[in-house]
Amino acid sequence: MGQPVVVGVAGSPSSLDAVETAAHEAGLRGVGVRLVHAFGWPSLHVPPAGPPWNPAAAGVRELVDGTLAEAERRARHTAARVEIARDVIVGEPSAVLVIASRTASLVVIGSHGRSTVGDLLLGSTAGHLAAHGRCPVPVVRGRRAPGGPVLLALDDAPASVPAVRFAFAEARLRGAALTAVHVCRPGSADAYDGPADPPFVTYDRSHLRDHAEHVLDGALAGHEQRYPDVAVHRRPVVGRVRHTLIEASADAQLLVVGARGRGGFTGLLLESVSQAVLHHAQCPVAVVRDGRG
Repeated sequence: MGQPVVVGVAGSPSSLDAVETAAHEAGLRGVGVRLVHAFGWPSLHVPPAGPPWNPAAAGVRELVDGTLAEAERRARHTAARVEIARDVIVGEPSAVLVIASRTASLVVIGSHGRSTVGDLLLGSTAGHLAAHGRCPVPVVRGRRAPGGPVLLALDDAPASVPAVRFAFAEARLRGAALTAVHVCRPGSADAYDGPADPPFVTYDRSHLRDHAEHVLDGALAGHEQRYPDVAVHRRPVVGRVRHTLIEASADAQLLVVGARGRGGFTGLLLESVSQAVLHHAQCPVAVVRDGRG
């Protein structure tokens, strides 16, 4: 059996949604699910992967066991034949999940939520995993459109080959089409889709669209030949990045974005856009790190 799908379990409704998604993904891949609860002790300086229980924690263990039992029940309901393992590890959730990503096919997390026995916050955890995780990180939010395409967001920077490859592989695995989107902003170079953006300046719309098509052709070159069974749709857009991606995600199964090593998200996903996508996309978002930087 291959590397398991790891899921962060915090007891919140969002993390339980992530458990169901993880079980579904594990079933598609023919691998197991590893339920990971990161147990933070603010008063103790225990490194990640330390002993899971402290003698002073009597009574807390029952709460954590209950959280994991419910997570396992949800996983088995989603994919009855998937092998399930549980882990409770002392440590900060982001660090624990980064370590877990070294031997995982995916690390799945919920989009938000804090529970009485855990802390799995989107901003810190997803951002840290995007920069340091060793495998793709699906962030579960919105609703997955079962018959929709896999949506791949591309920017002007050199394409993240792992992200493109992951998007094609996911489309084939799901029997879905792949829609590749590149958005050219017609405003100034400093217009980041924020509420105080300057008005659009004069531009050659035809030229921008040609540029978007050129970016898409370059990013997809070679991959279509390797995945001949995946129907590919190019979508060059002249407009606002954040609005375009959030709107397009409404009909998608998954939105795939690239991330570069310690540099964080790629050029397309500037800080404001990346946060908007992770918080407001209408389908799950998979962040795929390419290892550079």
